[in-house]
Amino acid sequence: MAAEYKLHLSKDKRLKKVVEAQEDLSIRHRKNIALYLCGSIMSQQLSIKVAAVIYQRFLDLFGGKEPTAQQIVDTPLTTLRSIGLSNAKCQYVHNVAKFELEHGMDAKKLAKMDNEEVIAYLTPIKGVGRWTVEMLLMFALGREDVFAIDDLGIQNAMIGIYKLSREDKKKFKEDMLKVSKKWSPYRTYACVHLWRWKDGE
Repeated sequence: MAAEYKLHLSKDKRLKKVVEAQEDLSIRHRKNIALYLCGSIMSQQLSIKVAAVIYQRFLDLFGGKEPTAQQIVDTPLTTLRSIGLSNAKCQYVHNVAKFELEHGMDAKKLAKMDNEEVIAYLTPIKGVGRWTVEMLLMFALGREDVFAIDDLGIQNAMIGIYKLSREDKKKFKEDMLKVSKKWSPYRTYACVHLWRWKDGE
């Protein structure tokens, strides 16, 4: 698989240098989608290290095991607050668990939907935005062709590598889309390589 996506992305001369300088990628699938979404909400605007500590504290509330949606709903907001989550994030985590119980979001159900359908299905949950669902598509559902156009890291990497300008926001996004079209159907891999490049790998 790695050879296939690398061969395709290497048609883009600028991205080729980035991809060849880094280790190969593999995209994972996760079964517990609701828990992934809760973890994603917890980690927003936090460093990777702090997010990992808070997520571990969250699991420790349930004896170190992955909780069910019902167990999350049954956990008082004050308990969630005690592990370092803001009031808003406590509520958002509850919102995700309630949605799972009322509507369902197991991997099999979401697998029947295309990317935009998954985004439309999950973004009505208060606290879940488009970017959050794009991360879920990439790293929980294993979708290989997702382009996170609003991600600041992706934007900064493309400014650095492709000398794009952010001055005219509309043109900037059009330029990003134009470049990214060449990467399809492996835009998820391209995004991960861009994040790595931005982080100095």
